[in-house]
Amino acid sequence: MAGLDRNTPTPQDITVHGASRVLEVSFSDGQTYRIPFELMRVYSPSAEVQGHGPGQAVLQTGKREVKLVGLEPVGNYAVQPTFDDGHSSGIFSWDYLYFLGSKQAELWADYEARLQAAGVGRDDPMPDKAGAGCGHH
Repeated sequence: MAGLDRNTPTPQDITVHGASRVLEVSFSDGQTYRIPFELMRVYSPSAEVQGHGPGQAVLQTGKREVKLVGLEPVGNYAVQPTFDDGHSSGIFSWDYLYFLGSKQAELWADYEARLQAAGVGRDDPMPDKAGAGCGHH
């Protein structure tokens, strides 16, 4: 079980709530988290979002209305969601889903702070891909 601490709770049940745009995950330790699709999308563990090193993360905006259109199992340790904006390269391990669920308040606060620091709004469209990854900021 790659990437899993043996103490990491495992999901007993995963439900996609399309209308309310949350992924409900019930874990083996009794915790149930409702993780908004937007939070998953903004904190996707993919290189496209996180970058390839410290400080390389790409701030995601305009994802409030993002929908989950697919959810594929990856082995027995993760799921790979497909979002309706085409993003599908993030692999969410059980421990990462647990982290997102249990730290939602801090993660939202961090996201808001990063938006403010960048001078952009949560609902601003993402900049065009042109020039992305060339070191232009």
